[in-house]
Amino acid sequence: MHPANKHNKPYNFKALIKQHPALAPYVFISPLSGQDTIDFSINDAVIQLNKAILKTDYGLKEWNIPHGYLCPPIPGRADYIHHLNDLVQVDSNQQIKGLDIGIGANAIYPILATQTYGWHMVGCDINAKAVKSARENIAYTPELTNRISIRQQTSNADIFKGIIKLEEYFHFTMCNPPFFTSEADADKATKTKLKQLKISGNTAQNFGGQANELWCNGGEALFIKRMIKQSVGFKTQVGWFTTLVAHKIHLAKLLKQLEKLKATYKVIEMEHGNKKSRILAWKF
Repeated sequence: MHPANKHNKPYNFKALIKQHPALAPYVFISPLSGQDTIDFSINDAVIQLNKAILKTDYGLKEWNIPHGYLCPPIPGRADYIHHLNDLVQVDSNQQIKGLDIGIGANAIYPILATQTYGWHMVGCDINAKAVKSARENIAYTPELTNRISIRQQTSNADIFKGIIKLEEYFHFTMCNPPFFTSEADADKATKTKLKQLKISGNTAQNFGGQANELWCNGGEALFIKRMIKQSVGFKTQVGWFTTLVAHKIHLAKLLKQLEKLKATYKVIEMEHGNKKSRILAWKF
């Protein structure tokens, strides 16, 4: 992970439990490592771990997500924020402002960005329930309310239009796009993951995620292509447009599209355990 990521070290479960006692029932000693751990296939265990981390390391008072919504792994999410900080280094006296496309019910990226670097953030989402939950998560911790604002996107066709206001400027935009092309694809991937972990049972009990969080027509590739195309109309209002690209196979076509638009771009590789991903960043 990024050298600045505080989650490079193993979790201190004693400290986490002290801040959030509800985590305690899920912690056990791994027979393989002899270290404290949790069963990451149990959705509520991951939720309680997230709550503990956010209270201990990021100063939150409380944090929740509606049943069935995506529960994000915080170390990987924090990595994106640290790489953005490297990307948008400016005068230290300048207030950084970022936009999270698809904030989700968890509001995790703006929370980490604000609590790590003091940035001002705007988050947007098309799902009304996610927007409501995100606003509640911000309201739990009063200091966040002055730095994070949340807007609802009302158009299925638009990504930036209707969100970025006239003459508003963002140093960066960020996005964790839907990976899959359909519910069937998402379910198949989840079942494969469960099989690898040797877990049986209802997939919904183990891994959260709503339709708009996991899949969309055309999947990740088409969504990012739309984002790149629509970013041209906001090139004077954004310093760096960025997005995660989970599937490396999509990268060549995306870079070709950026080259046609004469954009400057960077690909930032990320690795978390066995999982590899990358940030695609571009500007005009």
